[in-house]
Amino acid sequence: MKCIICNSPDIKKKKVEEEIRIGKDVAFVSIEVLVCDSCGERYYDRRTMKELEDIERNIKEKNVPLEEVGRILKPTGTL
Repeated sequence: MKCIICNSPDIKKKKVEEEIRIGKDVAFVSIEVLVCDSCGERYYDRRTMKELEDIERNIKEKNVPLEEVGRILKPTGTL
């Protein structure tokens, strides 16, 4: 398999963090996908996409315990 972006043959299975946004909240989910070592393009098979969709649904339905790991701050006035 070659990367469709940079044509590199260096594509390997790696653990990555995906963001799932629920309103103003973001949940980080670790998942294994194929990643191009040259440009970082990620490749998702159907099984992986289904898994991410199931995780997102379970988070929205509050069936998954979540741990707060940080804060995101945004300026409220002019700089």
